[in-house]
Amino acid sequence: MTAHDPARKQLRPTDVKRLNRDWRRRTEGRLGLLVESVTQPFNMGSIIRSAAVFGVEHLWLAGNAIDPSHRNVAKTALGTERLVSWEHAGTPDAAAAAVRKQGLRLVAVELTGDAVPLHEAPLDGDVCLAVGGEDHGCSPALLAAADAVAYIPQIGRVGSLNVAVATAIALAEARRREWAAG
Repeated sequence: MTAHDPARKQLRPTDVKRLNRDWRRRTEGRLGLLVESVTQPFNMGSIIRSAAVFGVEHLWLAGNAIDPSHRNVAKTALGTERLVSWEHAGTPDAAAAAVRKQGLRLVAVELTGDAVPLHEAPLDGDVCLAVGGEDHGCSPALLAAADAVAYIPQIGRVGSLNVAVATAIALAEARRREWAAG
């Protein structure tokens, strides 16, 4: 097969639905997401869209996170905001307690001295990933409440990722691990 194989075509919408249904059947782990103090509508919309793509069952908001029903969030979420249940859980401590009440392990995605690389993080089983705001990341309270902290290894000259991009990478890794183990 050459790089420009004329037989290679994008899947039709029906085929995409069938492909996604096959992956859903391979997915058993519960995945949650805690978003603390993400204030930019574009970022929240992107986060919600990634949450819907990777089957996040519930989204907990903490701090001053923008409401997913904000009209500017919907511009980026493109209707996916209706596919992910959410609640504003108040403080990071209250949100962490709500996550644990649902039986999920809480893994923050942040650069800390004790963080492990994302590919080594405890993402097996039922897990909730936590991300923090655009400027300061996860608060000390959220980090203290987390069961573990993971970071995304980076080799470039930039020190951090956009929160929406980091969230998508972390959600994808959680699912990839589950699928690779199965």
